[in-house]
Amino acid sequence: MTEEGSAHAVQADKDGLRLQHALPRILLEWYDQNARLLPWRKDCIPYHIWLSEIMLQQTRVEVVKTYYTRFLEEIPTVEELAQTDEQKLLKLWEGLGYYSRARNLQKTARRIVDEYVGHFPETYEQLLKLPGVGPYTAGAIASICFGQPVPAVDGNVLRVISRIMGLDDRVKASEGKKLITASLVEIYPKDRSGDFTQSLMELGATVCLPKGTPKCRICPVSTFCKAFQNNTGLHWSGKQNKKIKKIEDITVFLFSCQGNIAIHRRKKDGLLAGLWEFPNVQGKLDEQQAIELAAQWKTQPVSMIKSLQRVHIFTHIKWHMTCYYIACTAQPACFTWMNQAVVAGTYALPTAFKVFLDDQN
Repeated sequence: MTEEGSAHAVQADKDGLRLQHALPRILLEWYDQNARLLPWRKDCIPYHIWLSEIMLQQTRVEVVKTYYTRFLEEIPTVEELAQTDEQKLLKLWEGLGYYSRARNLQKTARRIVDEYVGHFPETYEQLLKLPGVGPYTAGAIASICFGQPVPAVDGNVLRVISRIMGLDDRVKASEGKKLITASLVEIYPKDRSGDFTQSLMELGATVCLPKGTPKCRICPVSTFCKAFQNNTGLHWSGKQNKKIKKIEDITVFLFSCQGNIAIHRRKKDGLLAGLWEFPNVQGKLDEQQAIELAAQWKTQPVSMIKSLQRVHIFTHIKWHMTCYYIACTAQPACFTWMNQAVVAGTYALPTAFKVFLDDQN
């Protein structure tokens, strides 16, 4: 950080802290009247809060609501999660992406069962030691489930408090997070820590928005928000400059033979590790090249049914995908051949590939 940026941060810290002591009371009053009805807010069971927080990483609330409810219907306790077959777990997670989250869930569940007799550790420090649990998730569980005055600082909270304190993009994200966390520790209410954590999340999700114009006129804390007073609400995005995504061409094959389709499992490391997919290769093949490769794989292709093109975007990569639907008369052992209904109902296919199954007809 430059000297100017450091001085700016220090001044913002002093000004912000002088005003923030009223934040819990005002924000809790607002939250009591305006909190959304979300399924994971019905109770404070650690397993439920933990599951919801992991699902909500990189995923919209409206999407998570359905997944959360279905997941708990199938796997209602941490003990059952520890024992669940991985294929079932990944199928329940299908479409949420970032599948390492699901695997870390199970790894954590097993540790909780083995080391804590099925009970979640109750301190922030112990929670941090669990696989896949970082400072934000540990803070959320500690405050919401166990009433500990521990901040849970994610992107929403960073944006909210940065605007209140008057921080802007001259403050590096890592520096700003430390400053904001330390500032929140000073004011966290001991009697309603969990509600205060959720009120900060709620304000960031519904009022202090990241895109477009923040709804400052209806914000309960605008009277001591530096960004509102200085009309600089849009100056703090909390986002670093996005890297340009690498573009990769992928050719996908959806082979059909005697009512079965071909799938195979990806290698155990790298992108989409260990998940099922349709046969595919790097590069963009034309129809003739696709038929020739299908023949090399000994599928004995007889006709090209159709082709589709789709784009799938990952965090750092964009796949330009061409899928060839090919009828064939042989089922070589290099692939796993299954009835389409079995594949759709049992095997976890990443969205990048599942879209071609959904669009088959």
